[in-house]
Amino acid sequence: MREFTWGIAATGAIARVVGAAIVAEPGMRVAAVGSRDLGRAEALAAELGAESAYGSYEQLCADPAVDAIYIATPHAQHLQVAEAAIAAGKAVLCEKPLAATVDDAEKMVRLAREAGVFLMEAMWMRFNPLIQLIAADPRFGEIRSVQASFGFALPYEPAHRLWAPELGGGVLLDLGIYPMGLAQLLLGMPSELRVTGSLAPNGVDAEAGGALYYPGGRHALVSTSLLADYPNDARVVGTGMRADIQAPFWAPQRIVLTAKGTEPEEHVLDPADNGYAGELREVRAAVAEGRTESPIMPLDESLAMMGLLADARRQLG
Repeated sequence: MREFTWGIAATGAIARVVGAAIVAEPGMRVAAVGSRDLGRAEALAAELGAESAYGSYEQLCADPAVDAIYIATPHAQHLQVAEAAIAAGKAVLCEKPLAATVDDAEKMVRLAREAGVFLMEAMWMRFNPLIQLIAADPRFGEIRSVQASFGFALPYEPAHRLWAPELGGGVLLDLGIYPMGLAQLLLGMPSELRVTGSLAPNGVDAEAGGALYYPGGRHALVSTSLLADYPNDARVVGTGMRADIQAPFWAPQRIVLTAKGTEPEEHVLDPADNGYAGELREVRAAVAEGRTESPIMPLDESLAMMGLLADARRQLG
């Protein structure tokens, strides 16, 4: 298999982490880095061994040496970069959430489908082998309940990207998407969502607790916060078995499965196999096979999650 090359859009912490995962993956390399700040692009390119650095995302997407673009910008810039990448015919792996708004996400998906270009939301949780084990194990029977939390105390600084509305800030898009995403993966989309919480002084969502209701009494209880430290673990309860997912539940290295009448069953993950490698491999495989979407993280499910998050944000006011 020939070498698969990546262009990284942005230079923040997640760009560095995923860039390092690309470098560590056999048969892949970072060919270019783009940023609105050329100096930052050059610094990250040097760190990752990329031969090219650009001072604009459009130049990055036009590089003929790049097979796929990884979008690591703040949410509000996802559409801009995705438009350039899709127009250039590059496969796109876009950080979660897919966009800052439902309208932006729908436009991204429409453009990708019209162009026949691969697009996938980088929901690394779905590529974690322990999460995949839970989703596929028939011993759970019917999953009846999911409980998950993700929260940490972050001092209020309006300029910080998690607090800044112009950057798509707020707890739901950044943190809440994980507990809601676990419920979506295991239970599907709810028939009803009820959310309570509070807003920061500038109006972005600071904390939220939600109940997701499904037909037949199945349910999920989720909580997320930028105001307090939460357990950040999860529990999945089925008619045949229960899973206790150790923190951080969205990238677990240990889970315990318990069924009545049996000894607890522990599964431990190699720390290097945390989900990033899985999503990178999925992009490469899709391009090689001519696929434009991933069955592991389908675009329709990304759009459904954007709608669910928008509903939650509306309920908070």
